[in-house]
Amino acid sequence: QVPLVVSGGGSVQAGGSLRLSCVISGITSCTYDMKWYRHGPQGDFVAEIDKYGTAKYADSVKDRFTISHGNAKNTVYLELNSLKPEDTSMYYCQTARGRSPDGGFCPDYWGQGTQVTVSS
Repeated sequence: QVPLVVSGGGSVQAGGSLRLSCVISGITSCTYDMKWYRHGPQGDFVAEIDKYGTAKYADSVKDRFTISHGNAKNTVYLELNSLKPEDTSMYYCQTARGRSPDGGFCPDYWGQGTQVTVSS
């Protein structure tokens, strides 16, 4: 199993910023899209980035959050800017659309989640 390690949450005041990280910490031959959710795993979609670096966002966070790959592409960042109290949640990352070099099936993995709390 390839674990996803999630970190970067914390408590901030409204208008503050955080950077969340989701790291594929094991060895895998698979490549993945990566997605972020809040209000539970697959609760509310937040953002995703595909294997080519194309990003998509929920309307509620568009223009405030930025998802990106790390240099080695085993790390995905979610930058949370202009945070609002309504952004308070556990944030979860998940792999998606995994593909092996020979086109075989790749399992999906969930990170453990990291807590973001935004106060007024």
